[in-house]
Amino acid sequence: MTLVVPAHTPLPDPPQPRSRRDPAVDLVRAACLIAVVTVHALMVGVSLTSGDPAGAATGTAGGVVIENALESWGGFTVFSWVAQMMPLFFVLGGFASATHLRGLRRRGVRADAYVALRLRRLLPVPLAAAGAVVAGLTALTLVGLDASLVAEAGWRISQPLWFLGVYVLCSALVPAALRLHERAPGRTLAALGAAVLCVDALRAASGVDALGFANLLFVWMFVQQLGFWLADGRVPSLRTAGWAVAGIIALMALGASPANLFAALNPPTAALALLGVVQLALFAAARDRLRAWAALPGIARASNAINGAAMTIYSWHMLVVIALTGLLLATGALTGATMLLPVPLTAEWWLSRPFWIATASLAVAAVVAVVARIERRPDPHRAAASGAPAGAQNREHAPQPGPFRTVAAVLTGAGGVLLILVATGALWAWLAGMLLLAVAVRLASPGPLAPAVIRAGRAAAPRALAPRPQGS
Repeated sequence: MTLVVPAHTPLPDPPQPRSRRDPAVDLVRAACLIAVVTVHALMVGVSLTSGDPAGAATGTAGGVVIENALESWGGFTVFSWVAQMMPLFFVLGGFASATHLRGLRRRGVRADAYVALRLRRLLPVPLAAAGAVVAGLTALTLVGLDASLVAEAGWRISQPLWFLGVYVLCSALVPAALRLHERAPGRTLAALGAAVLCVDALRAASGVDALGFANLLFVWMFVQQLGFWLADGRVPSLRTAGWAVAGIIALMALGASPANLFAALNPPTAALALLGVVQLALFAAARDRLRAWAALPGIARASNAINGAAMTIYSWHMLVVIALTGLLLATGALTGATMLLPVPLTAEWWLSRPFWIATASLAVAAVVAVVARIERRPDPHRAAASGAPAGAQNREHAPQPGPFRTVAAVLTGAGGVLLILVATGALWAWLAGMLLLAVAVRLASPGPLAPAVIRAGRAAAPRALAPRPQGS
C-alpha cells in the first residue's frame, strides 16, 4: 500500500484551503452518481415465468422472478472494471470535506459542530425516503401482495444503503483524519493501507468472511484520505497508477479479491483501495480537460443540479426504480403482456434497456424535483455553528448540540442503516431504522431533546415532505 504515497510533489505548509469549488470535481461527482443510478437500474431483473409459488428463497413467487440481472452476464466482470465508481466518489468526497472543514476551521468552528452540520445535511433526505418505503411496503402488505415479494422489494431497496452508513461514519471521522493527514500524511495513509491488508489476510487465513466487514471502515477511510491529498494538490502519477493496477491483478490472482469489482464491495477488499489510487491518478491527468467541459453552460447547469440534489438522487432512486418495476409487473400480469418484462439477458431484454434506463431516469428526475427541497432547505442553525452573525431567527442563537450528542447522533444514524441492512430490508426494520434516523437528526440539532424525540416517530416522511412555513 505504501506505493500509493507519491513523493514527487511537496505538500503545502500549511495546507491552503481552496476558496472556490472545483468544477472538475463537481462534474465527475455528478457523473459518478449517474453511473450508480444506471448500474442499479440495469441490475433490476424481473420477469414472469411458470415460477414456484413457494420460491421465496429464490426470489420467485406466483410466476414472478426477481434477480440481479447482471450476475449471470458473461461480461459483468469486465464491465465492473469500468463502472465501479465508488472509490472515486469517496476520493472526491474527501476532497470536498477537506476544503469545507478547513474553511470552517478558519472561522473557529469546532470539530463536533462540523460533524453536526454534516449530519443535518445528510440524514433528513434518507429519513424521508425511509418513511416513503415504510408507507409503500405497508400498503403492499395490506393489499395482500405475496409476502415474499414484499420482502424482496424491501431488500432490493435497502441494498444501496450501505453507502449512507459508511459515509456517515467517514464524515464523522473527517476532523480527526484530516488532523492526522496534516501531521503525517504518508504515515497515516500507510497505516490505513496496512489495516486494509491485515483485515484481508485475517479473513483469508480464518475463512470467516464476516471479518472482512471491518474494511467497510478501513477501505473507505483510506480512499477518503486520498481526497485529502488531492485537496493539497499532491496526486499519484500515472506510473503509480500502473503499479496499483498490478497490485489489483495480484490480489485477484492470489484469491484475495474477486475479479468482479462489484462483488469486491461485499465486503470491501484492498483491490478497491488500489482502484481509488488508479481513479485519482486518471482524474488528475484529465482535470484540466474536465474543467473545460465543466465550464460549458449546459454541462455546468446539469452538474450543479445533480450535485445540489445528490443525496436525494441516491436515497430515492432505488425506491423509484423498484416502484416502476412493480408497475410494469402488475401491468404485465393483468394484461398478459409479457413483452413488458423480457427475461434478463435475452436479446429482447438488451434491446429494451435503453428505453428502460431512459424511463427510469425520467421517473427518478420527476420524484427528485418534488422531494429535493428537503436537501436544498437552508439549515436554520448553520449561522451559529459556522461563526457567522446570527440572523433574525431565534433558533440561530441556540447552542450547538455538543460532542456527546453529536457522537450519539452518528452512532444512532449509522445504527439505523445497519439495522435495515442486517434485517435484509424487512418492514419492521425499515420502521425501526426510520425512527433511529429521526432521533439522529434531532440529536444533531440544537435545542431541547426530549420533546422532539417523542415526536420523532410521528409520520417522519410526511412531515419532511410537507411545505414549511416561511422562517420555520
